[in-house]
Amino acid sequence: MNILTTMRERIDALAAWDELDVDAAALPSQAVRLSDASVIDALAEVTALANHAGRLQAVLAGVASQRSRREDGHAGLAAVRGHASPASLIQSITGGTKAEATRQVRVGVSLLECVGAPHPGGGLADDRAPAPPPWHDSLRAALLSGVLTSAQHDAIRGGLGEPAVDDDTRDADAVRDAWTLASRGLIDEASAMPVEELAKRARTMRDLLDPTGAESRFARRYESRSYRRWIDADGQRHARIAYDDEMGLWVDAMLAAALRPRRGGPRFVTADERAAAEKLQDDPRTNDQLAYDLLMDVLRAGSLATAPDVYGARQPGVRVITVDGITGPRDPLGRLLGMGHAEDGGDALPGSVIDRNVCVAGTVRVAVDPHGNPLDVGREQRLFTPRQRLALAARDGGCRWPSCTRPASYCEAHHCDPYSEGGATDIDRGILLCRHHHMALHNQGARITRDGLGEFLIHPPGGGAPSAMPTKAAWKWAWDPPPPPDRRRWRAG
Repeated sequence: MNILTTMRERIDALAAWDELDVDAAALPSQAVRLSDASVIDALAEVTALANHAGRLQAVLAGVASQRSRREDGHAGLAAVRGHASPASLIQSITGGTKAEATRQVRVGVSLLECVGAPHPGGGLADDRAPAPPPWHDSLRAALLSGVLTSAQHDAIRGGLGEPAVDDDTRDADAVRDAWTLASRGLIDEASAMPVEELAKRARTMRDLLDPTGAESRFARRYESRSYRRWIDADGQRHARIAYDDEMGLWVDAMLAAALRPRRGGPRFVTADERAAAEKLQDDPRTNDQLAYDLLMDVLRAGSLATAPDVYGARQPGVRVITVDGITGPRDPLGRLLGMGHAEDGGDALPGSVIDRNVCVAGTVRVAVDPHGNPLDVGREQRLFTPRQRLALAARDGGCRWPSCTRPASYCEAHHCDPYSEGGATDIDRGILLCRHHHMALHNQGARITRDGLGEFLIHPPGGGAPSAMPTKAAWKWAWDPPPPPDRRRWRAG
């Protein structure tokens, strides 16, 4: 449908609420009169209208960028208007941030890649045939059709980057096909996760498709690690840390271990752990202050402290999940050409990190069937065992409630079949939920079912159609492809 016609229809739909069809000055006082249902419905209409406007804005920003090419010099559109770059021109018009303007230009340029060469003053040059569709054409189509927002498009395109191709045309076509399949899979997932998580998932997918490149990117980030401190005009000391991937995860795990009770950690703990959690809840310090004091305690205590003295019940650490074990091809330097994932969050970690952690901590094997279901036996007890929770974390990747991004370490194991009614503590009938959604499930009357080893379904209270609860595991490609093409010749060495 014509985009302007669609926008007019959205505006007409909003005009149906008399509380919104007022002067701008009266809008706040009138909008508070809306019912809860009307607030949600009107917000959905406004969001859809904003997304249409965002697509139009991105295309126009792309056109402005095309007409402001470096080779155009001072005759380019941005230069003629007194701006050094297209992003600066867009920012001056929109009044937004530089980052927002840059993203609009980036998305717009991506949308126009298939259109052809621009003609001075507008239109297309007649002697230029349109270029063949690029690997990301599905992203372009999804954005223009309204399946993706501009922010989602940019997250996927930026996260995947450009295909890692070599001079072999046959391999180059295969690699581009893999990137295309990856982009389509991420389009399907986009509506179920925040944009930040979508960008992270796209980066993880890129590293899985290009493990040699992932090793190089990891090395660059490691070389960029730094600690910088300074004193401001008031004498306050500040510091800035740029972490490498592994130590960043380690610090996250350390802070999470200490602050988890404040952030909604599991409730099913021992009496001593519960008392410590209640003490932390009542602590007058802010989370930022608690994190600071923890870091200072760690620096002060150093190797003299015992871990429970500082961290309490759950000690910090980074669990790495790998697929197909720790064997596989290696590059000429002996590094494993494979990728692992941090259990919490799914961050991609290269083969060199896997090798080092295997030496230090060993491995625990969790076998799954072709659909990702752990091959384990149930237990005749109330709580899931630590080994069962490992299997659940490997299968679920975190809280499986739609759109929730809580990692596995913040989750509780829910019995689909109530234990009080004879349900077994079996991983086939268990599912990870964060504390908030576990409580919401029981308090609001929703229920989760599973037919055999099929998909988990959540049924809303009072009936209604159930919704699927797909795994959040970044490594689910191992049992839910599309698989990438043969990678034997991909950037090896």
